[in-house]
Amino acid sequence: MEERDKEKAKGSERWTAAITNLSEIAANLDSLQKLLMKKAVYVLEQRVETLERELDAAISAAARARNEKRQAEAAQKAAELRALEVTRELENTTKVFELHMEELRAKQEEISKRDNEIKLLEAIIQTLGGRESLK
Repeated sequence: MEERDKEKAKGSERWTAAITNLSEIAANLDSLQKLLMKKAVYVLEQRVETLERELDAAISAAARARNEKRQAEAAQKAAELRALEVTRELENTTKVFELHMEELRAKQEEISKRDNEIKLLEAIIQTLGGRESLK
């Protein structure tokens, strides 16, 4: 019977050791789980910081793009106004040129008439001068 009691005692010790080992394993698993949670939280915090930096960069880029767009629109508006101003100046210059051309044509017609009158007077003078020389 003693052997049986010894075997029971050994079995009981083994169970106690196994339970102790299981308790240690459970404690180690809890520690590992906490460590993994801390690591996961750290990794997620790093990812959040990276995403925040990317978001800030995107916001800055969008602001720069809006500013450049406003500047381009202002430059386009100024160019359109300048083109309109140049067109008006060209139209005014064209009108002035047309008026000057009309004046030149009128003066040329007047000169042509006077030239014809002069030629007529010269012919009359020659005719009269020729008659006087006949007398």
